[in-house]
Amino acid sequence: MYIAMNRFRVAKGSEAAFEQVWLTRDTHLDKVPGFIEFHLLRGPELEDHTLYASHTVWANHAAFEAWTKSEAFRAAHHKAGDNKPLYLGHPQFEGFEVMQTVGRGAK
Repeated sequence: MYIAMNRFRVAKGSEAAFEQVWLTRDTHLDKVPGFIEFHLLRGPELEDHTLYASHTVWANHAAFEAWTKSEAFRAAHHKAGDNKPLYLGHPQFEGFEVMQTVGRGAK
């Protein structure tokens, strides 16, 4: 498995607008081979921003890479620049190969 995350520093007072953008957008992820799940995470509130992260789980790194080169990716991100005033700086990408998964009832 592969996990792709983007961290967003959302300007204080822009949290509701940021969440609305994410909660109402068409992600196109359901059409992409290898996609497993998506999470939008709200983190700590700091003096000038609130930390958010988008978190997608993929079957493997190749599936994620294929997504980034797909028409579905372009469609999902075509308005991304419209929301720059909500952020402090650029989103920070982090990608991870899953080394271990522990689930309920695992032996």
